Amino acid sequence: MSDALISADALAPGEGRPIARVAVDMPLPHLDRLFDYLVPERWSEHAQPGVRVRVRFAGQLRDGFILELGEEPNPLRTLSPLERVVSPEPVLTPEVAQLVRAVADHYAGSFADVMRLAVPPRHAATEKADPPDRQEPLLGGTDAGPFEHYPTGPEFVAAVARGDSPRSAWQVAPTAGPAGDWVAGFVEAARAALDSGRGALLIVPDARDLARLTKACAERFGESSFVALSAEDGPAARYRSFLAAVRGQVRLVVGTRAAAYAPVHHLGLVGIWDDGDDLHSEPRAPYPHVRDILALRAGIARCAALFAARHRTCEIEQLIERDWLRPLALAPGQQRRVSPAVRLAADTDWELERDPLARSVRLPRQVFDVMRAGLSAGPVLVQVPRAGFLVVLVCAECRERVRCPHCQGPVRTGSAHASCEWCARPITGWRCPECAATHWRAPVVGAARTAEELGRAFPGAKVIQSATDRVIAEVGAEPALVIATPGAEPVAETGYAAAVLLDTELLLTRLDLRVDEEAHRRWLNAIGLVRPGAEQGTVIAVGPTSSMALQALVRGDPAGFAHRELQDREQAGFTPAVKMITVEGPLTALAEFSAALTETLADLPDLDLGGPIELPRTPHVEEALGRSTMRVPLDHAHALVGAVRETVAIRSAKKLPGALRVRVDPIVVG
Repeated sequence: MSDALISADALAPGEGRPIARVAVDMPLPHLDRLFDYLVPERWSEHAQPGVRVRVRFAGQLRDGFILELGEEPNPLRTLSPLERVVSPEPVLTPEVAQLVRAVADHYAGSFADVMRLAVPPRHAATEKADPPDRQEPLLGGTDAGPFEHYPTGPEFVAAVARGDSPRSAWQVAPTAGPAGDWVAGFVEAARAALDSGRGALLIVPDARDLARLTKACAERFGESSFVALSAEDGPAARYRSFLAAVRGQVRLVVGTRAAAYAPVHHLGLVGIWDDGDDLHSEPRAPYPHVRDILALRAGIARCAALFAARHRTCEIEQLIERDWLRPLALAPGQQRRVSPAVRLAADTDWELERDPLARSVRLPRQVFDVMRAGLSAGPVLVQVPRAGFLVVLVCAECRERVRCPHCQGPVRTGSAHASCEWCARPITGWRCPECAATHWRAPVVGAARTAEELGRAFPGAKVIQSATDRVIAEVGAEPALVIATPGAEPVAETGYAAAVLLDTELLLTRLDLRVDEEAHRRWLNAIGLVRPGAEQGTVIAVGPTSSMALQALVRGDPAGFAHRELQDREQAGFTPAVKMITVEGPLTALAEFSAALTETLADLPDLDLGGPIELPRTPHVEEALGRSTMRVPLDHAHALVGAVRETVAIRSAKKLPGALRVRVDPIVVG
């Protein structure tokens, strides 16, 4: 297809005709380019780069954005005119357009797909309304805040304030003390960027973190000196905040994943908190990750970057080893001194036999000692991997799973009686078919049952539950048992006096490439809510002492753990040590795709093409689906991504059947 769109209503040819190069909202891969349209005289004033337009494409009216203006020197080329300029507001800035293109190329996607993520839908009433008054941020002061506790922290803040562009991986100490206050650190880093006359963009994973950061920014800079961008906002509120940024009314933007493309003028700092959280991964094509978006943006804008977390992902470790990021961290010995003391308690059959209390409530005595001591000083956090009551039942002697004697379905129990999940029959007179034992136990207990058990064990203590269906944001400083699932832990007013990490083995036995890394992240985030060791803050984890992740937790060495994880990935040939792409779709289409890709990359060395393998069938889907996996060394990453994009575009142009889903560097493998 040529760059020209032929129309019966085309304007008469002439020399030097003004044209607009338009990115049309068409996600088809083979149409991922700009198209030329004539600019009629009536739209010449408003047809500027970045504005929304309507154009005729293949006989239909389509939305699009003008990216460039120019002149058409060829008098013989017939072009269609712009149908209309939807709004004169330039909402797609050149820097964001460049970022959208870079993200699309990095993830083998299309400009149109990423553009939908970058620019929120227009809200006409908000755009036409008078904008609210905005105040200049309240600046001043040179305090480095939490960065004062880190060897190179003050230097990082000073460099940003000078207008330099340092890039750091901030290893936040897991403590509720000043050294672990990541919110205050983000505020001071933003203050340094604003002091230099530049803007700042700070991204967090969820609404709870955003609420904390927004509150701190309002106290430090003034309530109307910045905006918060989140997909959870209504259309009007989100578009109002977006317009404040694109019009240059504010220089500081905070938000969740949707804010990663925010059009901050003269950007001086990008920051992300907890890059290992899966909420940073976009669930829509082309499935970009905020960490990569901000890394690309730091290169395009030549600005400072701050990647902060209590843990360290393999991706961040790789950027450090390539010297793209500089570590901003405490030595393991220093981190242990400012963090709560961490101990391990084995949860084994031998422990149960020697400890009658542990057998009755599945917890070793030393855990109860920690909880009792903690309750005398403040709230105690108990992290339980799963919500609910009893998750699974097994024989107390041989550990055979308990099943219904009528239908062999799984058996669960509430506080009153056990019943089958399939046939709902009550389970009475059960006897193990393997060893004839008549008693069962629950090796994995949900948060609700844990709260019930601990409420009986500590009858005078207040019990608070927080889980995904009912998340509590904060708790006070008074003594209480706070039972929470990972990610739903409330923040304590003065920090928790103690924390207990239960059933840690459950987090380590999931079938996932990142299981150890994710478990380590969840534990560190819980520990980060506990008072420092100098204030008698204590953490005890119940699980296998042989676990490398738990050992790293005790040592206070997230960097060493990430380094070993990356080495394991390199030996196994998994991302981020290699460039990996997965393609899912109908098996017939996958076979054709793999054959075409193999032919295209015939000369590419070290290409590892696996599959297609058939995926488990889902209900109401008749056609068999599969997955193909391709890997190459990082030196050939560009060639592989380009070949995949080209192959998908050729299939699209030929209108071959079978929709394919392409994921570059997938977060979940397997």
